[in-house]
Amino acid sequence: MNALEVARKMETDAIKFYTEAAAKTTYEAGKKMFLSITEDEKRHLAMISDLIKGMNIKIDDVSPMKRVQTVFESMKDEMMKKVAASKDELDAFKIAMEMEKEGGALYRRSLAEAKTEKEKDLFKRLIEEEKQHYDIFANTYSHLSDTGNWFLWEERGVIEG
Repeated sequence: MNALEVARKMETDAIKFYTEAAAKTTYEAGKKMFLSITEDEKRHLAMISDLIKGMNIKIDDVSPMKRVQTVFESMKDEMMKKVAASKDELDAFKIAMEMEKEGGALYRRSLAEAKTEKEKDLFKRLIEEEKQHYDIFANTYSHLSDTGNWFLWEERGVIEG
C-alpha cells in the first residue's frame, strides 16, 4: 500500500471515528467541533482520492482553527459553564489527539517520499491541518478536564487577591 492509499484509509477511519464521537458526545460545543473536523477529513479524503485517480486536485485554503473558533465563539456563554465531561468523552478527545499526531507523522514521512509537486503540496497542507486539529482537540480536552485553569491560561486571566 503506497502513501496515498494509507492516507486514504487513515482519513476514512478518522471520518468514522469523529462521526461516532459526535453522536456520543453530550457536550454541545464538542459535538459541533467533532462534526466540523469530520468535514475537514471528508475534504482531505476527496483530495487524496482525486490525486490517486490522477485528477487535478484543488487544495482549498481552509482554516480548521478559524472554523472551530467560530463554533466556540457562537457558544461562548455556554462554554463558560462548568461542564462535567464523562470519562468516555475525555477518552474520545485523547484518542482524537493521538490520531491527529499519527496523521501528521504519516504525512511528514509521505512528504519526504513524495515524487510529484502535487503530492508534496497535498502533504504540506495535510500536515498543517492535522496540527490545527491536534491543537483544537488538546485545547478542548484541557477545557473539559480543568475548566478553571483553561480559562485562566487561555484568557490570560490575572488572579487578584
